[in-house]
Amino acid sequence: MYASILSPESDSLEKSWAEFSSCTGIKISYEGANDFESQLQVRVSGGNAPDFAIIPQPGLLAQMVKTGKVVKPPAQTVTNEGKWSPVWRTYGSVNGTFYAAPMSANMKSLVWYSPKFFKQAGYEVPKTWADLMALSDKIAKAGGGKPWCGGIGSGTATGWPATDWLEEVVLGSYGGETYDQWVSHQVKFSDAKITDAMKTVAGWMQNPAWVNGGYGDVKSIATTTFQDAGAPILTNKCWMLQQASFYQAQWAKGTKIGPDGDIFAFHLPAVNPSVANPVEGGGEFLAAFSDRPEVQAVQNYLSSSEWASSRVKVSTGWVSANQGVDKSLYTDPIDRLSADALTDPSATFRFDASDLMPAAIGAGQEWKSLTAWFAEGQSISKVAGDIDSAWP
Repeated sequence: MYASILSPESDSLEKSWAEFSSCTGIKISYEGANDFESQLQVRVSGGNAPDFAIIPQPGLLAQMVKTGKVVKPPAQTVTNEGKWSPVWRTYGSVNGTFYAAPMSANMKSLVWYSPKFFKQAGYEVPKTWADLMALSDKIAKAGGGKPWCGGIGSGTATGWPATDWLEEVVLGSYGGETYDQWVSHQVKFSDAKITDAMKTVAGWMQNPAWVNGGYGDVKSIATTTFQDAGAPILTNKCWMLQQASFYQAQWAKGTKIGPDGDIFAFHLPAVNPSVANPVEGGGEFLAAFSDRPEVQAVQNYLSSSEWASSRVKVSTGWVSANQGVDKSLYTDPIDRLSADALTDPSATFRFDASDLMPAAIGAGQEWKSLTAWFAEGQSISKVAGDIDSAWP
């Protein structure tokens, strides 16, 4: 099994199938890599495909399916997929054919902060975007740590956290319809709505008075890894980090996470109050490159409610949208918060846009261009134009 999941998150992943391996005698050899997105394509094209890949981008899944090497899942896996809401099947399908069962879901619309330091300073969790911006300005003027920290470094996937910031603003500004049109390139990056969203992001995460607490100036966001980005919150050098639910795995051992703890999170408010409860999420899908019996057995197990429940039990910071998982298993407050948001029928939910876009964009040019936007200060018009020009 090959994926982008690294330690410590991969440690709990391997624990989650320990009972299955013990019962069946099937050993799962796992390899995680920072350059997964690029190397998977090299391996598959070179005839050295893994039995499985855990793919976090439907766009990359589509690219892999085009190679003709992805094997359709067995009947039991298809049946197991019925425990997810129907929209997830579309994310694991290419041209209407189902290829990859969802494994996990994550809540991306979170802001991490320290309840302890907020209480000491007399700050309240903001309920609206205007309140969030006002709080950021207040913290900046108070001194003693910048309001925001961030990092977009992630090996060959550097830039992906910046795509999340833009996606949150697009969804929270214009709602699901415009977001969907942007994903399909009916609305281009150079469209006024998207460039205006980029201006909003710039005013937030490229504001030199607001970022990058604990690391340096705006450009340091490009050289700070996403794993390290939130650490300054614990030392009060930074107050907030916009990052997904899975970021919980990055906090140092012993960090108390909860409403009264060292660290907790709140839902990122909508930029436009008329957009109802925007929730951006992501997920991972299990694609197989072999149909050997033991491979299919693993595929069936990892698509089951039983495996999802096993993973919940051994891993804080991991969430499933599998409806067969009892929510009482989520003993962690962040996980429960995320699970509730991801299954909220009133939410304006959309999957990560860059993960839905063609891989050449969502896992390629957009990463590259948004990194240059932060690292080199490239203009919004150039960044948008370069991405549009690269659209296949």
